[in-house]
Amino acid sequence: MGKTDERARELIDSITAEYRRYKKLGDGAFAQLSDEELSRAAPDDNSIAMIVWHIAGNLKSRFTDFQTTDGEKSWRNRDEEFAGRTVSREVLLEKWEDGWRSLFTALDALADDNLNDVVTIREQPLAIHQALHRSLAHTSYHIGQIVYVAKAFRGSAWRSLSIPRGASASFMKATDPMQRSATRT
Repeated sequence: MGKTDERARELIDSITAEYRRYKKLGDGAFAQLSDEELSRAAPDDNSIAMIVWHIAGNLKSRFTDFQTTDGEKSWRNRDEEFAGRTVSREVLLEKWEDGWRSLFTALDALADDNLNDVVTIREQPLAIHQALHRSLAHTSYHIGQIVYVAKAFRGSAWRSLSIPRGASASFMKATDPMQRSATRT
């Protein structure tokens, strides 16, 4: 494998790791909420269930037949994703996992030489690496919303999903510097 192929593989692996990191944040937020809180929304706002439906719908649409069809599938109903809904934790997690499964299946199928291939999203041609970055940014934005809403529901009972407030110095002191740099790549 040449240097260019290695860099392409590193990029695909890096993007995949970031998706997995954000998925884990969503999973951590869900774990702290009651079933009722997963479907609760303030007036004219999105519930976590709505955001999950949107993320799952987006990932499934974009990454089903990723390299061969437009990422905005005719069967997707984006507006319906934002309809109010009351769902069980089990149904919410099924929907969540279904969207992620579509993404990870497509990422696993990518070869090193695919990053500059062109895919189409809403009739707009994008290099695969551009489509992946666009999707990663979109997904992380919405997972940030999920975490924010979950944290608001939990208040002082919230357990941080990263470094807790006021604990940066102790985190830096307790973590081996070599380990910190290895996790940044």
